[in-house]
Amino acid sequence: MSLITQFASWYLTKRMFQIELFMKHPIETQNEVLYNLVNEAKDTDWGKKFNYSAISDASEFAAKVPLSTYEDMYPWIDQTLQGKPNVLWPGEISWFSKSSGTTNDKSKFIPVTPESLEGCHYKCGKDMLAIYLYNRPDSKLFSGKGLAIGGSHQVNQNNQSAYFGDLSAVLTENMPFFFEMFRVPSKKVALLSEWEEKLRRMADEVIREDVTSIAGVPTWTLVLINKLFEMKGLSSRNLFEIWPNLEVFFHGAVNFDPYRKQFRDILPSARMRYMETYNASEGFFGIQNEPDKQDLLLMLDYGIYYEFIPMETFYSGNPKTLTLDEVETGVNYAIVISTNGGLWRYIIGDTVKFTSRYPFKILITGRTKHYINAFGEELIMDIAEKAIAIASERTGAVVANFTAGPVYLEGTSKGSHQWVIEFDVAPDHIDHFSELLDNELKTLNSDYEAKRYKDLALVKPVINVVPKGTFYTWMKIKGKLGGQNKVPRLANNREYIESVLEISETLAKNL
Repeated sequence: MSLITQFASWYLTKRMFQIELFMKHPIETQNEVLYNLVNEAKDTDWGKKFNYSAISDASEFAAKVPLSTYEDMYPWIDQTLQGKPNVLWPGEISWFSKSSGTTNDKSKFIPVTPESLEGCHYKCGKDMLAIYLYNRPDSKLFSGKGLAIGGSHQVNQNNQSAYFGDLSAVLTENMPFFFEMFRVPSKKVALLSEWEEKLRRMADEVIREDVTSIAGVPTWTLVLINKLFEMKGLSSRNLFEIWPNLEVFFHGAVNFDPYRKQFRDILPSARMRYMETYNASEGFFGIQNEPDKQDLLLMLDYGIYYEFIPMETFYSGNPKTLTLDEVETGVNYAIVISTNGGLWRYIIGDTVKFTSRYPFKILITGRTKHYINAFGEELIMDIAEKAIAIASERTGAVVANFTAGPVYLEGTSKGSHQWVIEFDVAPDHIDHFSELLDNELKTLNSDYEAKRYKDLALVKPVINVVPKGTFYTWMKIKGKLGGQNKVPRLANNREYIESVLEISETLAKNL
């Protein structure tokens, strides 16, 4: 038995006991997490402002500490970015995960503390393997190497003591040296910032390895796989011809359902396994712990304290949060987190439904705002509307209504966004309007910009101009005329796109 297999076996036994413990005692586990977080942060600037020393339970915590968005917390985060210690978490925070999604800036900077690195991010990585091996005791995972496909931003220096980059880059930069023995690509290649060069060099490295597992976002994984097929000249498009011992794909970040058939086509074997994780820059939250079920076990001992807002009250102005013992199955909730990364009652923007209690398991249902995140681009409604407004202003166009959704990858074709737009005043040249829209989205959203780089994952937007009255007719058919009903601007599927285009074709025939 190899040294790594011996360690994995030891960790598996130890960790599965701990997981079973918090599954049996979830409320006690979460109460302990909250106590530890508040106690750790009581002497920080934030802890003093909200009198953490006087907080003894969850109800006092909710009463004293306000709900926060990134915009609310940014003045505090900015102080930590500038090197000030003891603002949100004890000590000086040196690492920040850069991501998109904020409405007032191109990128967010999420603090990554030593405690969140070890107690959340790396812990989840080890748990992912532990749970997989528990369910697959016959696995030969460690007979080869694990392919980790990270983001395309290298670590950058903000000041003398602060660094930022994609979460994957931050994790790679801080990873213990011995992990390098078991993963590909090399750290040097993994941290390259120029994606085209990185793709080429990553393919050069991994095509010669015996890869037994892949971890990554489905979009970028398919881009790399297509590159490997091209290098090998494989018309069969069977990945087992390159990696015959590949057995599992650990995936997350975007909905896997649109990609499931594509992966089955290039990995045509019942022995291939798929395992989902729920992760974000703010932390890791869930792992698929039962192979034949799609729901995720909510991980309760990662230094993250959870609260939940029923979506029916989310926009009420001052919504009440529920603790874990108060949630119900089948209800759509917005997630609120307090973390060992220094985020406090932070609304991350994701929504979930519980599929079970004891153990607490969830399905990711979407975002608190309309969005497209089919390729990891994290396009939210506010940014889409800003880009549409700028493109309209610069072309003299007037947009009556629009909706947008993804065009999914098919075979070797690239993904894109499709925009269905009804104009009151159409631009003279729709191609010019499309170019301006695309450029503004790149300017406003760094993740969209990365996915559009040299058309590697996303090609330019597809715009369909529909006849006047299309959206009115569509809303009428849906029974959504009047009141506060609005056309959904973005969707992470093609439901709205397809139905609006169907209406437009009918109207066009009658013109």
